[in-house]
Amino acid sequence: MPDFLPAGPDFGLPEPFFLRARNKMLDLSRPVVMGILNLSQDSFYAGSRIEAEKKLLSKASEMLEEGALILDLGALSSRPGSAEITEHEEISLLIPGIRTLRMEFPDLLISADVYRSEVAAAALAEGADIINNIRGCDSDEGMLETIASAKAACILMHSRGDFSEMHKENAYENIVTEVVSELSFAIAAARSAGISDVVADPGFGFSKNPAQNFQLFRQLSYLSALLGCPVLAGISRKSMIYRSLNSSPEEALNGTTALHMAALLQGVHILRVHDVKPALETIRLFEKLCSPEL
Repeated sequence: MPDFLPAGPDFGLPEPFFLRARNKMLDLSRPVVMGILNLSQDSFYAGSRIEAEKKLLSKASEMLEEGALILDLGALSSRPGSAEITEHEEISLLIPGIRTLRMEFPDLLISADVYRSEVAAAALAEGADIINNIRGCDSDEGMLETIASAKAACILMHSRGDFSEMHKENAYENIVTEVVSELSFAIAAARSAGISDVVADPGFGFSKNPAQNFQLFRQLSYLSALLGCPVLAGISRKSMIYRSLNSSPEEALNGTTALHMAALLQGVHILRVHDVKPALETIRLFEKLCSPEL
């Protein structure tokens, strides 16, 4: 064996941030998991769909016991080809779920996966702490003011176009610089409106083809430093995984876990997932790589 061995990869925990969401504080100096709760029956992954209040509480309890620190509720499917429901329909599905969780778990960080200001206002009125906006770079008028007035946190996801267009492929000269530029503009607008706590989501699967998704993924390590805020990775069971493996969303857990580790190694702060326990196990092994004494 040679006397000198080259240094290994420079593993490290993510850039430290604190996320303030209304009257709650979340330490993001270590990665955390956001569990996905789908109230829509049109979700691309059938295993994530929840119908009744009892099932919602059961699934939420399971995710919290497994270690999720945020639960993200959505009532409008954003899968490719899904139909956009009205604000009234979305509110009628979403609000009972938020109300139920808030009553059962008073201290829970609740995120509402919405992109229309009327729905966001209703979610915040029922106790949501975070608005997860899939049209973060093209919000409707009033969305930022609605979030700011509630002193809520905001997740801004990169996508292009309205609901019917956001899954169509887009041309990029340089996908990394363009995504960063568009997110930077959205973050500046949010802060100008009075939102102090913002999370950036590069929007894997939205307005990007498979090659572009992976090209952007390889540059995740730059996003937090360039954007000056925490970064969320939403890749759980997505088509960039299962189509690459010629499988299906139901068979994509192993591929999801592999890319979760790759995302953590690039400094991602939040993993948005359907499967909390495997994601937490990935984080624990990642922390062992970073800090062997843990």
